Amino acid sequence: MAALQAAKDRPWALVLAQKSEIPGDGEPSPDDLYKVGTLVKIEKVLGNEKSGFQVLARGVARFRVRHLHKISGKEGVYIEAEGEAWADEHDVDEKTKQALLESLKTAAKDILQLVPADTEQFVELLESINDLELLTNLCAGNIDIPHPQKQELLETPSVKTRVLKLLDLMVAQKENLEVQSQIREKLTHKLGKNQRESILREQLRQIREELGEGDETDSGDDYRKKIADAEMPEEARKVALEELKRLEAIGKASPESHVIRNYLDLLCALPWSKSAKTEINLEAARKTLDDDHYGLDKIKKRILQHLAVMKLRKEVGRGTILLFVGPPGVGKTSLGQSIAKALGRKFARASLGGVRDDAEIRGHRRTYIGAMPGRIIQSIKRAGENNPVLMLDEIDKLGASFQGDPAAALLEVLDPEQNSNFLDHYLDVPFDLSKVVFIATANTLDTIPGPLRDRMEVIELSGYTTAEKLHIAQRHLVPKQLTEHGLESSQLQISDEALLHVITHYTREAGVRELQRKIAEICRGSTEKVIASGPGLVVRVEVKDLEDLLGAERYEHEVAERIVPPGVVTGLAWTPVGGDILFVEAELMPGAGHLTITGQLGEVMKESAQIALSLVRSRQGSFLPDFDFAKNDLHLHVPAGAIPKDGPSAGVTMLTAIASLFSGRRVNPKLAMTGEITLRGAVLPVGGIKEKVIAAHRAGIEKVLLPKRNEKDLRDVPEEVRNQLKFEFMETATDVLKAALGLNFAPSRVSTDTNEPAAGTDNPASAASA
Repeated sequence: MAALQAAKDRPWALVLAQKSEIPGDGEPSPDDLYKVGTLVKIEKVLGNEKSGFQVLARGVARFRVRHLHKISGKEGVYIEAEGEAWADEHDVDEKTKQALLESLKTAAKDILQLVPADTEQFVELLESINDLELLTNLCAGNIDIPHPQKQELLETPSVKTRVLKLLDLMVAQKENLEVQSQIREKLTHKLGKNQRESILREQLRQIREELGEGDETDSGDDYRKKIADAEMPEEARKVALEELKRLEAIGKASPESHVIRNYLDLLCALPWSKSAKTEINLEAARKTLDDDHYGLDKIKKRILQHLAVMKLRKEVGRGTILLFVGPPGVGKTSLGQSIAKALGRKFARASLGGVRDDAEIRGHRRTYIGAMPGRIIQSIKRAGENNPVLMLDEIDKLGASFQGDPAAALLEVLDPEQNSNFLDHYLDVPFDLSKVVFIATANTLDTIPGPLRDRMEVIELSGYTTAEKLHIAQRHLVPKQLTEHGLESSQLQISDEALLHVITHYTREAGVRELQRKIAEICRGSTEKVIASGPGLVVRVEVKDLEDLLGAERYEHEVAERIVPPGVVTGLAWTPVGGDILFVEAELMPGAGHLTITGQLGEVMKESAQIALSLVRSRQGSFLPDFDFAKNDLHLHVPAGAIPKDGPSAGVTMLTAIASLFSGRRVNPKLAMTGEITLRGAVLPVGGIKEKVIAAHRAGIEKVLLPKRNEKDLRDVPEEVRNQLKFEFMETATDVLKAALGLNFAPSRVSTDTNEPAAGTDNPASAASA
């Protein structure tokens, strides 16, 4: 650099080669340089001392040095040379010169053909040169030979001698390239498909790295850093390092390397020690639940108790596992999201509906093609924390097949005493699930195996009343649908009367999903009016507008102002999607005393019909002594025959229908009942009282008959529903028919001797009373 600065005014410099590499960072001394070099004229210098220089120099002549010495100038220390230009010795005639020129061109073209690159431009350059000295210097400068041999050519003044030496070197270079070409051809033929793919893959990786798109996961050092950062338990870390050694040993060309990399990626991605650190705030949790859900007071109270226990134990995750059971659309999943929000935890969801393989829970073994971890580990990985709120959705829809029973695999997952060492088959090292807050959801308990159900505490969500649905629509559904349709409350308003009409005449469900769809339909149908009305005007939807927006009413109160003939009774039923009402119809026809049952009833309901008929016939003399059943056939029918029906709660309804038909007395259409009957006339308690009572209220029923032993279950019914219904409780069949028909359904016995005491008694009066 100092020499370039010194040559700024006189643009001549001497280029000399070093005899050998200078050790360390030392500068070369005059003794370290050859005495013959090239005199160049500096055409252009770009750059500066800080960033460095780029020099464009043109060779002029060979230069022989007589003396070299160092100069210390204002630019710095540099070497100055004294000597003279050394011209070529032209010792060839024209004929020899032409022969040497052709030989050089031929040798150069032969070498270029053996070089594995595009050399077409070099061949054209050779053909255009007819100066022997220029061609000699060009070939000598570009041939791949050791540096001392190039210096020897430079120091040879005789053109003929220099050309002959160069031809010898070029012939040797040609032979060397021919051998290399033969070796490449043999190797190409011997390379198999995997080896070629490996070379191409390596070339592709190099290209990606040049473009800044390199895959860092291929590096063993990168994996070691990831393993260290993951803070795994000792057992998992040991397995990860062993797999990394295998990956480095088999190389990237092996098909198994992809499997190992996927496994290492999973191990490094799992949150072994990453937890959400938050304090449980019960007041904030209560506010979150109230903001997200209207009603469900009992459910919220139980959730807050659950959180309070966690706060006292300071051990989030262990303890009771909640199972939300209820019809679709009542807020089971959103309750889980609210719990996660209240805890400050990530919310993860694993849908188990239709899962028939226990590998979906425990994972596949890595020996299988396409193996992957189970849904539990995948959910933990997505959450990025080892203590999320994990919802096991639709746990009642698990199946079983020849591939295993996923419900049995869940037993370990949901057992706080076992899941601290949960072993996923793919992961193959224990993972601690004890910090996870598990919440399960189901529509019904019937299909959940007993041992699995025993792991969880059941919390039932029966459905919403009409008033609750109205509040939910006002507070949540309408604002949400307005936002989703690009509307504001200042542009579209739905009156409370219209919402109530939609709830009662366009939907019939326990939850609010269908209601949400109807509100969305109203928003879609009103957008054109909103656009046409212009800014600043409000479009208001009233009851009279609903038929244009939603079509004709789909539902009406089945019992409202209805006049029914004898033999028709309204019953109450429980379904997986909430309570519902059903009708039992009875009809007589001439015959021989046969009973016909239709409506796709199950075995339990068929038995209830037989018991009801037997009970009526056994006591027929008390209210209809002249009726001869042997000359009539009885047909019992439950409408909606396409829907299977079964359950032990229709006995009271069938008894009333048969007694109403035999006696010719009508049953009040606004009276509904539920309960099971025995052959001795006792009324047994049934389940699903809350859902059935809410369904009765929804259908316009005014009075409900319930078994006496179900009176305590009315505490679960919302107060506003209880206040609008009348309840009467039954213990015997006499109570049923007296309340429904005004009949005195006194017990009777068929006996040949009324004075004969019953077995086991001494008093005939006691036997009669029995």
